[in-house]
Amino acid sequence: MPSLRVAAERTQLAGAITQPDRRAGRGQRLRPSAVKSAAERLRLRVYEPHDLRQFAAELGDEPFDLFALASYGRILPKSLIEMPRRGALNVHPSLLPKYRGATPIQSALANGDRETGVTIMLMDAGMDTGDIVLQERIAIAPGETYGELHDRLAQLGAELLDRAIELAQQGALAHRPQTGEPSVTRPIEKKDLLVDLSWPAQRVVDTVRAFSPQPAARAELAGEVVKLLRAHVAPDGRLEIDELIAPNRGRMSGAQYLRSRQ
Repeated sequence: MPSLRVAAERTQLAGAITQPDRRAGRGQRLRPSAVKSAAERLRLRVYEPHDLRQFAAELGDEPFDLFALASYGRILPKSLIEMPRRGALNVHPSLLPKYRGATPIQSALANGDRETGVTIMLMDAGMDTGDIVLQERIAIAPGETYGELHDRLAQLGAELLDRAIELAQQGALAHRPQTGEPSVTRPIEKKDLLVDLSWPAQRVVDTVRAFSPQPAARAELAGEVVKLLRAHVAPDGRLEIDELIAPNRGRMSGAQYLRSRQ
């Protein structure tokens, strides 16, 4: 949680807001979010509101200077956004206005983009429509997966948040409207994970990258459905599956898997 660590180091942090514990795994036990676990290690107060409007009302006239949001997964009501006197910042992993919404990293990879970035914006009532405070581009490495790119963007986002907090503390939080053609992403559905191996090889590779390591793209291979983790296009244009997970088995290469099925 790089952005949380930056906020804790740079400010007198009043607490961390995160999603309530959710049931997960075969035993369906309640599990805390990664943010909650990180906040507790930092000895921060943790809020887990179910109703954000009610939560805002309970906070009342608390004198907050700044809010910082990163991968929260819910739209804040206007009553919360307008509470801090210097504004509410959002760390968004795309070059806004491109890829607003829930899945900007996956969308960039699935579309075969060669660059992406992070935008620090001032939140408003829309979905990722607020003014831009800072924005920085980075190249997407060939073969880079969602997990790898997510971690790089999280670190970059923390660095930009650090700069934005400094600007806010100096009273110099300049901002500008978003410009360019907007696009909006949506949450991942099961159908998005399904890969047809008759697709062009590069489309398969990009889809695999977009969902690796979790939740992982799926394809039918040798009569059963496997999870695809890594693939590339060979010099002759043929699809090569570098790593997959077959049912009830560990990770293996595509070649190893096909040999095991013969």
